[in-house]
Amino acid sequence: MKVGATEVLENYGERVSRLSIYEPFLKLRNKKERDNSGNIINLSSLGFITLLFFFENMIIRNKEVGANELAEFFYEINNGKIDLDIEGFRKLARKIIDVFRPPSGERNSKTFYNWETGEEETIYYSILKASKSDTKSNTQYYTLDEEGLELIFATKEYFSEFQLSISQLLLRKQLEKGEFVGALRQIDEMRLSVENLRDRMVKIKHDINRNIVSEEIQKRYGELIEDINIRLTRENEEFDELESFVKDTRDNMAYEVKDEKDKKAYELIIQIDRELDKVHSEHRKLLTESIVLKTTALEAAQESLYFMGLETFNFKQEITNRFISTPLPLISSQQLIKPFMFLEMNRSWSPTSVFERQRVESEKKIEKNHAFSQPVDEEMLDKFKEITRNNFKKIMEILLEILGNGNEITLDKVIEYIKLNQKDMLDERTFYDFWIILHQKSPILVDGGEEVHTGLLKDATELLVGKYKRLEVVELNNILEINNRFKIKNMIFKLEEL
Repeated sequence: MKVGATEVLENYGERVSRLSIYEPFLKLRNKKERDNSGNIINLSSLGFITLLFFFENMIIRNKEVGANELAEFFYEINNGKIDLDIEGFRKLARKIIDVFRPPSGERNSKTFYNWETGEEETIYYSILKASKSDTKSNTQYYTLDEEGLELIFATKEYFSEFQLSISQLLLRKQLEKGEFVGALRQIDEMRLSVENLRDRMVKIKHDINRNIVSEEIQKRYGELIEDINIRLTRENEEFDELESFVKDTRDNMAYEVKDEKDKKAYELIIQIDRELDKVHSEHRKLLTESIVLKTTALEAAQESLYFMGLETFNFKQEITNRFISTPLPLISSQQLIKPFMFLEMNRSWSPTSVFERQRVESEKKIEKNHAFSQPVDEEMLDKFKEITRNNFKKIMEILLEILGNGNEITLDKVIEYIKLNQKDMLDERTFYDFWIILHQKSPILVDGGEEVHTGLLKDATELLVGKYKRLEVVELNNILEINNRFKIKNMIFKLEEL
């Protein structure tokens, strides 16, 4: 059997383009840079470290990294390997960045003969791209471009906890390029990542209840939960940016639907908006659960550890036997038993006390709480408020979408719509809190200035500015039984236009 030329040369141009992204490393390897001691510097390895440096900053959403930050990183990890001062590393960092991104601003290119098509072809690729700039200090910042990400994905294995952040980066690239079908597939992968993270958090919660038997283990779990919370917060911010980008794209496309192709693309972007919102909603629940896990589960484990210590403490063995059997100096003996000694009590009564003002108390016994009041964690409280404001804004967006050109709607109609589209929302207390608070503050003057748009409803009421002047929620007589957990009185939602 003979191998055909078609099979061998298939996709030759695409394969060459994938190989071409490694050429900057060859250029760096051929450069003969020397340090102050005359030793040749391995620029190829520093180039790879440069890509890893920019990628890790992308993961943590740090967009202000350039040549100076890269030079400081080189200087930090050097440990005497390369004989250069910080200024020398700045020049070195500038040369490496110029290889990955030419100073002319043009993309790197490679011209080759395509054996499949029989023609000379030129391909372009970009490893680094300009991110943002600081005009005051004349500083340019950079971030990895599409081919730079491909290099990283081809040369480094990632832990599962970074998968969602990587998927968010890829989704943004696909949306910018208009690859809507691939974007839907990427959202499905993000949903799987969220489900895996949920399973992991459930396992961590059970492990906390079972395995915390010492302060070291408690501290380790505390650091683990803190890392999860920080990562979820960063991912939530990226979700907000993605949703905003999708909505802007959808609004722009709504005015450009001319043929069947545009109509199909518009339907895809609507589906992307809907699916991304579902994944974001599940992710927000994880963020809330991580906060609860951080504030309650660890405290419960700490209390369990304390009472476990009380139960296992043997007074006779730890104190009595040691005090009697071991000859200790007098001062040491006093210090050993001092925590278990009571203050001296002396009961006395003065006849003059009968002439003092008497305190009248109820015969009913009042149970006193002798526990110390717990300090309020302001940071956690602010996070709860921010999540609630975002949820209230989402509910208001759904309300406006249902209303369309109308001005009033009853709560039961809203619930019927949500059951068909976002049924999970009815299982969350946030939905009912929104209506209760709205009813308490009704009527609301939308154009009443900044004093009106405050508190948990701030983001929600700001959506009405410019079109409506008054919002009113009136309670009706019938009670709506939503499910086994929630029931609420029916209400009518009214808007008065400008």
